[in-house]
Order: sequence, then structure tokens, then C-alpha cells
Amino acid sequence: MTTRPFVHLHVHSEYSLLDGAIRCGELAERVASWGMPAVALTDHGAMYGAIEFYDRCLAAGIKPIVGCEVYVDPEGHTSREKKGRNFHLLLLAENQQGYNNLIKLVSIANTDGFYYRPRIDYDLLTQYSQGIIASSACLAGEIPSLILQGKENDALAKAHMYRDIMGEDNFFLEIMYNAIPEQAVVNRSLVQMARKNNFNLVATNDAHYLNKEDYDWHEILLCVQTGATINDPDRMSFSTNDFYLRSPEEMDSLFGAELPDALDNTLAIAERCSLKFDLGTRDYKLPSFDLPEGETLESNLEKEAMAGLKQRLHKDNVPEEYKKRLDYELKVIKKMGFAGYFLIVASIIRAAKDRDIPIGPGRGSAAGSLVAYSLRITELDPLKYNLLFERFLNPERVSMPDIDTDVSDKGREELLQYIAEKYGVDRVAQIITFDRMKSKAAIRDVGRALGMPYSDVDVVAKLIPDGARSIPEALDQSEDLRNLTHKDLAVSRLLDSASKIEGLARHCSQHAAGVVITPMPITDLVPVRRIGENQIVTQFPMEPLEKLGLVKMDFLGLKTLSVLEEAINNIKLNGKTPPDLNKIPLNDNLTYEMLQRGNTLGVFQLESTGMRQLLRKIKPDCFEDLIAVLALYRPGPLGSGMVDQYIERKHGRAVVEYLHPELSEVLKETYGVILYQEQVMQSAACLAGYSLGEADLLRRAMGKKKVEVMQQQRKMFADGCAQHNVPARKAEEIFDIIQEFAGYGFNKSHSAAYALISYQTAYLKANFQPEFMAAYLTSQIGSKKDVMARYIREVRNSGIEVLPPDVNSSMESFAAVDEVVRFGLGAVAKAGHGAVEAIIAARECGGEFSSLWNFLCRVDLRVVNKSVIENLIKAGAFDGLNSNRRQLISALPDFVALAQRKGEEKNQCSLLSLLDEDSESGDLEPELPDIEDYAIYERLDMEKEVVGLYISGHPFTQHETLVSRYSTCSISNLKYWRSRNLFPQIGGMILSVHEKYTKRGDPMGILEVEDAESKLEVICFPKIWSSIKDQIEPGEICIIRGTLDERGSGNIIAKEIVSFQAIQGKMPPFVKIVLDGTLLQPNSMKNFIRSLKDFPGRSQVLLEIRNGVGSVVILLSGIKVDGPTIKSKGLAPALPEEAYEVFC
Repeated sequence: MTTRPFVHLHVHSEYSLLDGAIRCGELAERVASWGMPAVALTDHGAMYGAIEFYDRCLAAGIKPIVGCEVYVDPEGHTSREKKGRNFHLLLLAENQQGYNNLIKLVSIANTDGFYYRPRIDYDLLTQYSQGIIASSACLAGEIPSLILQGKENDALAKAHMYRDIMGEDNFFLEIMYNAIPEQAVVNRSLVQMARKNNFNLVATNDAHYLNKEDYDWHEILLCVQTGATINDPDRMSFSTNDFYLRSPEEMDSLFGAELPDALDNTLAIAERCSLKFDLGTRDYKLPSFDLPEGETLESNLEKEAMAGLKQRLHKDNVPEEYKKRLDYELKVIKKMGFAGYFLIVASIIRAAKDRDIPIGPGRGSAAGSLVAYSLRITELDPLKYNLLFERFLNPERVSMPDIDTDVSDKGREELLQYIAEKYGVDRVAQIITFDRMKSKAAIRDVGRALGMPYSDVDVVAKLIPDGARSIPEALDQSEDLRNLTHKDLAVSRLLDSASKIEGLARHCSQHAAGVVITPMPITDLVPVRRIGENQIVTQFPMEPLEKLGLVKMDFLGLKTLSVLEEAINNIKLNGKTPPDLNKIPLNDNLTYEMLQRGNTLGVFQLESTGMRQLLRKIKPDCFEDLIAVLALYRPGPLGSGMVDQYIERKHGRAVVEYLHPELSEVLKETYGVILYQEQVMQSAACLAGYSLGEADLLRRAMGKKKVEVMQQQRKMFADGCAQHNVPARKAEEIFDIIQEFAGYGFNKSHSAAYALISYQTAYLKANFQPEFMAAYLTSQIGSKKDVMARYIREVRNSGIEVLPPDVNSSMESFAAVDEVVRFGLGAVAKAGHGAVEAIIAARECGGEFSSLWNFLCRVDLRVVNKSVIENLIKAGAFDGLNSNRRQLISALPDFVALAQRKGEEKNQCSLLSLLDEDSESGDLEPELPDIEDYAIYERLDMEKEVVGLYISGHPFTQHETLVSRYSTCSISNLKYWRSRNLFPQIGGMILSVHEKYTKRGDPMGILEVEDAESKLEVICFPKIWSSIKDQIEPGEICIIRGTLDERGSGNIIAKEIVSFQAIQGKMPPFVKIVLDGTLLQPNSMKNFIRSLKDFPGRSQVLLEIRNGVGSVVILLSGIKVDGPTIKSKGLAPALPEEAYEVFC
């Protein structure tokens, strides 16, 4: 018997966030495998997945039907009564008009109509009904809801109303089969209503998951959405496993015998739906650009580019090389129809600069365009640095240019406001992005949903290796994870469910940079929604927008540009001449010396531990080296041996070799190493005669590794090499090598543009360190406390004093004053902008504060509340007012209450009148309690609590003398460590403990340890980690013995870690003897060693010999001495007194 044809018209994908669980690709493949002609997507209240769905369906050979299950509020879409009455209604776009109306409805619902849910109403539906097919939806629809209330007549009236709104042939009563008892009641009523009143029926299955067996993990997904646990009897649940994508055979068995017309109507609706998108269109939707009279976009671009180039080069007669390149680029841009795009971007950047909004020198491949440089879109001369235009805009492959622009994070909103005012608020939107559930997050979400103890779930999540891209991959990599799964059924279930939901969209947010500008109201083209208070974003993410021909521009808020701006302002405030960052010399010695030392905390892109190690190895001495450093510090080059090859060749320790003599010019700057994508392109052009456009296609093909395409490219390369007299075998060899390196190659244009920002920050740090670091510290206000502490330590270690916060001196930001840095009040916990602003205003109005009472009388206590003041006291900001912290904190509650009462009596917030010497109340200042201050360690703990670091000292200081007797050196001197026979042994306080995993999935530890001056990382590989992990915790003083990390990081690989308390009872301290090597005679060492035997004891001798240039440390084996006796009796006559010093 033939199965009656059927089309699914009610389907929810993962874009019904945390409700639907069907991926668009899986949906299309499943429907195609059943031979179904079409399928619809009808996500809840939004159309996020419409274009992805459409694209996937076309690829699978089936018709996509775009729709949405909207929410209808009978009280009106702007009603705010309770949570609103949100009834479901299924809408399908029949044609282009229907799509246009559907995106209007969905956009209005998600902006003006959003109240718990995105809502429309009857009036909106009437206004935008043309071209839309509607059905009554599920049990949450208005008609089914009335039926279940026993209001059959009202339900019939609503059905007539919807048919009147939509049109007789465009409204259907929707029936579906599931085991929910209420569904059977609704179905019977709907069938009767249809038969008696000539309504059309349509069968659906309201699919939320793909397979029947997916029900269990879909229920878990619902728990993730609602925050409930799976065992909660009152949780949201589908209560039956029928909401899956049924096959045509199943649907026929359910409806074919009794309601064949309901099935037939699915096919009829599908045949009527004819919406088509022109995906990949070259009909780009650019906004208009105002032109001078008589000019075209092309002529104006040519005029502006040439004028800009002359200004750049400071020459009226442009050199032939530049003129030829400019003419070529303009020709390509005009031919592709992108003149308007360049003019629009240039005008926006010019407007930003006119408003003093810092703009970056460039980002991405646009830095390779001379036109962009001439129009001041970018700040790097592409000819000077051998950057290729074809890497940016390829005449062989027409696609929209992508000019990405960095803008200061503080100025981005102002720039976007200008764009909205310039082009129209209704024509500008930012772009949506979807946060997807990654492995660890999925495990934690599922663990909560299953009601598992947090500690158990945390153990599992931490076993996921950092490099694992999925839970199955993590199981392959981690033996511990596999063992746990085999031993524990709960863990097995946890991972199985988490693997199902990982990768699904969890929620939507605003893309960090993307902005769309359209030539017409944006809701004529795509749906939008509101995120936050006022931010309008497209409902389609970036890739679908580009496929539809919308032009997106990237304006990324970059904190570094705000740091540079503030540093320049600090320089001005200190009376110095600020540099023009676009004109600073790129060969500054101080800058490169600092880079070679790896002293780059705070320097853009160069501050990670690994990057600092790389800088110390490469020792950059020119700007080209800096470009290379950014390209080299990536997983591919680091893991391939390319980095070592580059370093050895740069420093002359290895011979520079070229794949072919003809490539010497192409690869000279990188010592024969193919580092940049542009070098791949140039190599193909040089050896095989490729045009640079063709070479860009080769680069892309090598990156994508498509076998068929690569075979074509290999033949083309070989044929080209043959024409250029390159032997076939050599051509094959070169192609293979280029192909290998192409996988690691980096975009040189991007690297060069970002290297310029790196250099600018490094230049300011090297030449204006207090001003730069004050700006950088300000940028870190609000970040994690340990991050701020790290940078404060950096400033102090560089010899710059950091003054504590002070209510009489500090501003909100960190400030550079007289070559020192003053703490900003804004860095103190809870001291927000309003509170600090009020403190500074009171200080500027009435002068310095003389006491806590004086402070309370003058600031607005509604803004500067008690918790803010308490934290300022804890941070030491009142230490300069001749009172101690215990006095101030003890008195604070009573003082605040008294000050508030006095304020109420005077009916004013400011109590300046209380301070008038002639006032009767001038003697009312209460006295502070006569109590001693907190102990030093208590004050330090307070500082750490509210600022994240110790300001007035360090708790390690009280242990320092004793700990040093068990240490070979301090942390800060570890980098100078030289010893013939001794592992370095250092003492310090553990700051933090982090467990990570090796590539094999074995747990290992990373400890942060500091003494009073410096900090380092201690790497604990699995064997030692398993023996100590349960014995150490933050705040503990310990002794660490290990080897120096060979990568030059200054960190230690632990061999042994012992708590300081434990080691004191187990091991005697070292006796350290420092010898002045310049005062030693030929026999001095022999006599010295012999003399030590006269002082037998329990301590080993640590000998350090200094020669004025450096020092070497030796552990004297076989000799144990009594240090105090040596110190009291001396070593004469073996050594003169001035030649040694004993520490014990």
C-alpha cells in the first residue's frame, strides 16, 4: 500500500533556544532520506536559523519553507499586564511578500512587543497578513486553549476571526497526535469544527527533536532552560516522547485512514510556498554615498585616493611604483563595483578621527591595500612592507571586501551613534551571534539538570582536556575520563547527555564588532530583535547576512587604543611633549631592548608567558622581526619546528636555505622560512607564473585541503614551473613543502597592522613608563584581582613606586605623578564611578579632608555609602588622616548614622555648614575610639580583600629571613641562576593552584608562587602532582626544589615541594657562604675547604662565588657544618675577613 505524501510544517530547531533540539543539517538530511519534497522551520518567536535552514535544504535537494511560531497577545503587543497572554500561532511565508510581512511581524514582536515573550496582536497580523499561511498551532494556541476551557463557541469565533484576517485559503486548523490526553480532546473538537464550518485541516507533529529516543536528553535540555532538575515534579516537561520528526509512514498510519485531507493539505501548502533567496548574490545592498555634483563613485574614489597618496608621500609627483599599484587597485575596485564601499568606510573613519575617537592602524588583509592607505583607512604603507592587495581583494574571486576597523572601546558607542544618525536609525543594526554549549559548560549544565552534586560534576568537567573539541574527543584523549565513565554509571549518563547537547545554541548575544548598514529600512530585508535596553541586532548572524548581500562592517572595540589615548593624556598632564603615535620612529633602541628582555606585560599581543619567552629567544631588532613574532606565536608554527628554524637562522646558528634560488627575494626577510600566506602566493607567482589572484586561490585551496581542487592546483603548478625551467621533480618537492607550510602561514597584512599597535604600546612603555603603566592599570580596573596584582608587581619591579590610594590625592584612575604611579580610587572594590566622582567633587570644592568625620560631612552619603567607605579604609585610603584603620572601621557605623541625622536636620545632603568655625555646632566632631591598630597581617589581608593585592607590605616578609636559609636564591634572582651541581631551591607563598591536563589527559598542576618581590609559575607534572595535590593550598609557605624551565620563562619545573612547617623539622637549613672571587689567592679554595672541617655540624654548605660580573653557586658535597660557630669564630687564616660572608 502506497504511503500518502506528507510534509512537516511545524518543526523547531536548536534556534528555539533550549527548547528545540534539531540541527538544521540533520533535519534536511533526514527529510531528504525519506524522499519528502519539502520541510518547514517554525522556531518560537524568532527566525534565527532561517537562512542556514534554507541553505541546508537546498543542498539536500528539498524545498525549504520559512516560517515562525509566533506569540499572539489579544490584549495588544505592547500590553504589560502580568506576563501577558501569549498564544501560539503558526505562520509560513508563502512568497516574497509573505516573507517581507513575516520579518516585519517578527521584528516588531522582538522590539516593541517583547515582554517575557516576543508578541504580536490582531491588528499587526491584519496589517501584515498578505502572503502568509497560518495554522492554529499546538495546545498553547488560542483556539485549542479555548476548547480546553470548554468555550467551544468562543473557539469557533476565534477560528472565523483568524480566517477573516488571513484569508479563507490561508488559515488552517492544526491537528497533531501525541499521548497528552488534552490533545485528543482538542483534535475531536477541531475536526468537528472543520467539518461543520468548512475549515481546512492540516496535520503536523510539532517536532522538537529528531528521534523518538532523543526524548530523554531533550527533557534535560528543558531543565537547562528553566533551571529545574529532572526529578522536579513541577518542572516544564513534554510528558510524552511523541514530539519527534515522524516519518511519512508514521504520519500516514496516524491520519491517513480518517483524515487524509489533513495530510494532503501539507503537500498543497508546500506546493504553494515559493519563497526564494538569492544566496551568494553579487547585488550588494550598499547605502548611498553623497557625491559632489558631476562625480560618480568611481571618479570620486580615484580623486580622493590620488590626493591622499600625495599627502601620505609628501610628494606631488607620485613615484611610478606607487602610481602603478594605485592604478591597478582602483581598476580592480571599480570593476568589482566596490568604489562606494571604500568611500563609505573612509568617511566613517574620517568622522571618528574628527571626533577624536582613536582608530587602529588596520586589521586583517585590508592593510595590504594602497587605496585603503591613501584614504587613511589604514596606517601602514603596503609597498614598504611588501603586503599584497590580492590577499585582500582578489580579481579572480569576486567577493565583498572586508575592511575591519579597530576603534577604542570607550569611543565605539559614539561612533555607532554617528553611523546611526548619518544613515538612519532604522537602517543600522549590529549583528547577532550565538553562544554555543562547549564541552565543559554542557557537562556542568547537564549535571545541574540531573541533580548531581556540584563537586562530582566539577571533577568530570576538569577532566576534559583543554584541546579537546568535543566530549567524544575528550574520551579518546583522557584515560582518567574513560576510567571514570566505566566505573560510574552516573558519569556515563552525564557524558552521554552532555555530548548530545554540546554545540547547540544556548543563547544569543551581540557580535563584538559587526555592524550592518542598509540602503532601506533593515526590516525590509531581515528580521531584527532587541538585546538589552536599546541595542537592535539582526536575527541572522554574519554568514547568512553576507549570503543575502548585506554589507557588514566590523568596528571592534579595542581596549588597547583607549590605553594609548589615556597614556598620551597622562604625558600631557605631566608637562611632557606627547609623541604622535603614527610618526614615532620604528627603530627606537629603548623599545627593542625592552622587547628583547621580554619585559612586555601590558604590551599589545606580547604579554603572555609564551610570547615573552619567544621574544627573549628571537631578540627582535627591527619592525619586520616584530611582524614575524606575531605570525610565529601560534600553535601551528610552534608545533612544527618552524619557530626554532627561524630563530637559529636569524642568529646565524644555522644556514639560511631557500627552496629554490628564485625564492631568495620572497623569503629573505624570514630567513628562508615560509611564514606568511603572502609568501605562498609570491612563491607560486615567482616559480610557476601564477597571477597573484590565481595564487590567492591556490592559498585558499591549500588551506581547505580539498583533494580534487588540490590535484588541479598541483598540475597547474607543475605546468607553470615547467615553463619557468624548474625540473618536474623539484616542482613536486616545492609544491609539497609549500602545501605543508601553507597550513601554518599567517596573514602578513594583519600581522603587520597589529605589530604596529604592539610597537606603539611598547614604545610608550619603554619611553614613558609611568604614564603608560598608569593608563594600563586604569584599563584593568574591574578585571580579576589577580590580574591587577600582576601589573602592579610589574610596575614595582621596574623600579617605579606605586603609591597607595589616598582620599586626598587619588583620582578615579591611576595617575602618573613625578615619575611615580598613584593608585586610583576606582580600583577599590565597590568604589564605583558615581562614588568616586562624588569624593573628588567634594575635595575640589572644599579642599583636602581633615578627618573621617570631615569626609562624612562633605560627601553625598547617598552615593558614597558605608560599604564604599569601609573598603576605602581597608585599602588604606584614609591612612594619611592621623588615625588608624581599626579606629576608623570601629567608628564608621556610628559616624555615618550621626552624619545622616545631621543632614536630615539641616534638610540638605552636604554638611559644610557643620564645619563653619563660627557655627554653634563647630565642636560637634565626635572622637574616635582610643584603640590600637590591626596587626600588620590583618591590614594586609584587608588590602588583598578590597584591592586584590598587598599594598603596604607582604605577608611573606615576616617569614623571609627564615625561609631564605632553606633557599638557594630568591624568585627574582632565579633568572641569574648558575650552578654546577645543584637544583635551584626557592621559598614562597602559594597564590593559586590550577589543575590542568597533559595531551594524554593526565592531571598536572600549575602553582603561582610569590615572595615579597616577585612571582613565578611552578609546573608540577603528573607524577609529583599526584603526590602533593591534596597537601597544598593557597596562602601556604613552601620550599620548592626543581629545574629551570628550558623555554626561558624563568619558571620552575618542580622536583619536590614541601611545606615550610614540615621542612623545618626534617632538614637543617643551608649555611650560605659568599666568597669574593676577586680577593682569592691560588690556594685559597683548598685552604677554605680544609678549614670547614673544623666546624662539624648538620647543615650543608651552599657556596656562592662572585667575581664582579656574575656568580656561580655550588653545593659542597660531603661537608656538613655548624653555621653559627663559623660565624662567631671566622675562617681565618684560610680566608681574610673581607673575602667572605656567612649567612645562617
